[in-house]
Amino acid sequence: MSLAPSPAIIDSVIQARCADIFAVLGPHLLADDSGRARLTVFRPDVDQVVVIGSDGVERATLERIEPAGLFSADLPAAMLEGYRLRLHRLESVWEIDDPYRFPPVLGEMDRYLIGEGRHWRLYDRLGAHPDQVEGVAGVRFAVWAPNAQRASVVGDFNNWDGRIHMMRKHPGIGVWEIFIPGVAAGAAYKYEFLSADGTLLPLKADPFALAAEFRPSTASLVSAPLAEGWQDHDWLAKRKERNARTAPMSIYEVHLGSWRRGADGGFPTYRELAEKLVPYVKDMGFTHIEVMPVHEHPFDGSWGYQALGLYAPTARFGSPVDFQFFVDACHQAGIGLIIDWVPGHFPTDAHGLYQFDGTHLYDHADPRQGYHPDWNTAIYNFGRNEVTNFLIANALFWLRRYHVDGLRVDAVASMLYLDYSRKEGEWIPNRYGGRENLEAIDFMRRMNELVYGEDEGQGGGAITIAEESTAWPGVSRPAYVGGLGFGYKWNMGWMHDTLRYMARDPIHRRFHHNDLTFGLLYAFSENFILPLSHDEVVHGKGSLLGRMPGDDWQKFANLRAYFAFMWTHPGKKLLFMGGEFGQRREWNHDAELDWFLLDDAATGHWHRGLRDLVRDLNHLYRDTPALHERDCEPEGFRWIKGAASDESILVYSRHGAAPDRAAVTVASFTPLVREEYRIGLPFPGHWREALNSDAECYGGSNIGNGGGVLAESVPWDGQPYSAEITVPPLATLVLVRG
Repeated sequence: MSLAPSPAIIDSVIQARCADIFAVLGPHLLADDSGRARLTVFRPDVDQVVVIGSDGVERATLERIEPAGLFSADLPAAMLEGYRLRLHRLESVWEIDDPYRFPPVLGEMDRYLIGEGRHWRLYDRLGAHPDQVEGVAGVRFAVWAPNAQRASVVGDFNNWDGRIHMMRKHPGIGVWEIFIPGVAAGAAYKYEFLSADGTLLPLKADPFALAAEFRPSTASLVSAPLAEGWQDHDWLAKRKERNARTAPMSIYEVHLGSWRRGADGGFPTYRELAEKLVPYVKDMGFTHIEVMPVHEHPFDGSWGYQALGLYAPTARFGSPVDFQFFVDACHQAGIGLIIDWVPGHFPTDAHGLYQFDGTHLYDHADPRQGYHPDWNTAIYNFGRNEVTNFLIANALFWLRRYHVDGLRVDAVASMLYLDYSRKEGEWIPNRYGGRENLEAIDFMRRMNELVYGEDEGQGGGAITIAEESTAWPGVSRPAYVGGLGFGYKWNMGWMHDTLRYMARDPIHRRFHHNDLTFGLLYAFSENFILPLSHDEVVHGKGSLLGRMPGDDWQKFANLRAYFAFMWTHPGKKLLFMGGEFGQRREWNHDAELDWFLLDDAATGHWHRGLRDLVRDLNHLYRDTPALHERDCEPEGFRWIKGAASDESILVYSRHGAAPDRAAVTVASFTPLVREEYRIGLPFPGHWREALNSDAECYGGSNIGNGGGVLAESVPWDGQPYSAEITVPPLATLVLVRG
């Protein structure tokens, strides 16, 4: 029932400071039981408001009760059934449905789950979603901003005037919402907030926006539903086994903007990448693509790691439907897609999450907890249920909506430790006085439990991968046994040790043999991925090829030997784009890879040879169960010759589930040729040379054991059999029985 609004309420509406705008605007039955209702409209941008019926016939003209644009009239309630408004301004006339006549769009269960901080489909309720309410098409908007005095949706549809579409607040959960008829997919919008102290804040992009404008523009976009007709049903049915610890996993890491440039020299489109990148990766034998963050981000130089639109595929490469097309193309080609996911921090751009409603809503107010000194960014407040709900729902969103196969979680160590990159006095201990971020630990465990518990929609079978650079125990162990719950962990120690070894002149390598062998002491403590990522070819580190010693022949030989060592070492594989053909210069995110090197008259044969080696390594790895089935189990590896430091040689065997099958690797990291070199072998019979990184087809000197070797009943190196082989210079051999 409605009483006449007081002057104070009228003034709050005119000043756009009304905390309960739906109690004033729209139709409200009068308290006198007359069967009449008061219809009030605030449109400061019009001269006249006329009520019309669903048949278009004018029913009444509202009285302008305030010059600022407040119109009202008491009318028979029956007249207002399905009413519309005809607005007049100068010579212009247009019709709208009154947004203030529609009921709340958030249901009781939604409000309950939001309040609990465990609405795992939060992305379906918050944000902007085309919908029909009472048969009227429009968009429902909802945003969490509990400390705002007023919230409005602004956009092209209201000339970015925050007075026209002020929102309804649900006080118990701090969510504001409104259904705006007539708005459609493609509309640009933001939120306008009045802070608790009355300050008008910078316009904010929608944290749950499903699409955004191409930078430097920063508005959110209303996104249409994705296209129907996914063609990846077969892939999804087998995804769990393809992502399993026993499956081959060779990941090609890509920065979409610089793999190849588009036809116009700018960014490629998702569809161009589907047409060019996907066939290339399939031909090269990789099992998965990992893309650096595709979330919307304002600054190209952040490579996507300072994201503001966690729910929106970046507009740099196209629309959400275009990204869907790219994912579908990967799956139809039998390739998994992993995306980098960044829940550790966010940039402080004015249109983003920072000071979202005038307070530190998503981060900590105390910079000792809420500021990241390495990246000049804000840190999410993992102790706030609404924030972790926002992040966990986002993880599930990419798996469900876009069928993404895995999340590689960036900078896990920065979340685990309260004193990460901080000096004494610059951090706050946890409740026990320790340095562990207990809330972040709980967040990661819960996120992983939900990801691995997925069986609804398209989310089941996906994986999570931690980029974690410390010795934190149990990163890839289930949460129920005290681990963090990730499926895999990057083996940063292996990467640092082995690259340091490879950078040394071969004459000195015998003094650093442990750099190659130390990793086997902990190789099975986690489910490891061996990463040669983008981080190893930036910030003055040069390229992988450039880090190898010697002249060009030696550089390529070293890198070929290293790759073959890596592909036969326990652990899944990851290689950053360009490494496969020997990119010579450091990666530049503003330019495409140096593909012309493959056609260089003088050195192209080496680049092509390296590329062909990586292709063959991938196929050998995938086709040889002994090289992948027990990547994460100690039973899958045995030293044959691990202490030959003076010769800089390693010999080891890999084993799968079949008890009588094995692959033996011989890796030599000096330029010497060793003939009649005896090595132990686990089984009798003929062993074929399945791969030789020194083969002529790869640009090598073609020294090796082309016809294979025959194991003799001569015990050697602790093995019951042995054979004399020729060990090529700076090369790795793989011998397979049969």
